[in-house]
Formats: sequence, C-alpha cells, structure tokens
Amino acid sequence: MKVNATDLPQPAPVTAPAPAEAVTALYRAHALGLIRLAVVMLGDRPAAEDAAQEAFCGLYRRWHSLADPAKALTYVRSSVINGCRTVLRRRRRQRGVDPLTGDPPGESAEAVALISEEHRQVLTAMRRLPSRQREVLVLRFYLDLDEVETAASMRISRGTVKSTTSRALAALGRILGEQQS
Repeated sequence: MKVNATDLPQPAPVTAPAPAEAVTALYRAHALGLIRLAVVMLGDRPAAEDAAQEAFCGLYRRWHSLADPAKALTYVRSSVINGCRTVLRRRRRQRGVDPLTGDPPGESAEAVALISEEHRQVLTAMRRLPSRQREVLVLRFYLDLDEVETAASMRISRGTVKSTTSRALAALGRILGEQQS
C-alpha cells in the first residue's frame, strides 16, 4: 500500500507564546530578583518595585519588536538598570537631596530588624560606589550573572566588566575598611 504525505497526520504548528503569556511567565520567574537588584541600586523598595514594574510593562509593549524573544530577560534586566539610573538622576536634580538615598521613606521596624548590621554596612558602602561599579557588583555577585550576561545587561564589553569588577571590589574594600576604623 502506497502512503502519500498528505495521508499522514500533520504535526500541529509550533507557535510562539502570546506576549501576555510570555511576559507573565518571565515575571513570575524573575520579578523578585529584579526587584532585589533595584533595591540594592536605589535603597528604596517602593521605587525599586516601580522600576521593575515599568521594565516589565515596557517589555510587554515592545514584545513584537524584540529581535530575539529568548533574550527578553536581558532586555528586562537592562530596563531595570536604566530605570534605576533615571530615578537616581531625578534624585540628583532635586535640590538638597542625596542622589543615593533621596528623601528616604521611614524604614519599617521589621525591615530594620531583618537586615543585620554587617549587611547594612555593606549596602551603605555599595551606595557610595560610582553607579557603574555598583551595577556590576550587583549583577555579578547578587544576581550571580557571569561576565557575558553582565556585559549584555549593561551593554558593555566583557573586558569592561572584568576591570570594573576589580576596581569596584578594591573600592568597596577601602570603604568598608574606613567604616571599621
């Protein structure tokens, strides 16, 4: 018996997930880590949540123009970093406001209790670093990204990630040493 190709069952066409489904899945998997990234960058949880949320909204709006949807996480991570930079610039423009801490909303008692004194010292020292150094340390050691992922997120070369990491660690060590004295 001769079988034609048209007689065989055809596989269902593979379709890409709808933007809402794809962004929702990405949000569920990575929102918390991106909010943490923004908290370390900004020192302010509400502003960090806003920066992460705006990044995901931007991803949803631009989903169809993504060159490679597989790189959506890198896109969102870069958007969060850029959102943090924008918040820091706005704070800097406000007269008399420290760009790293802004007019900090009062920390809740439970937030203060959850962060050890040593952790608080490291975060304070991190906030004294230049923004690029702070960003590279957060991506490399807090989010545990490798050099290539960090470079893609920051849109810099791998060599710049290496040199910036080295300088940032040295500066962080000096700052923490000053705090111990």
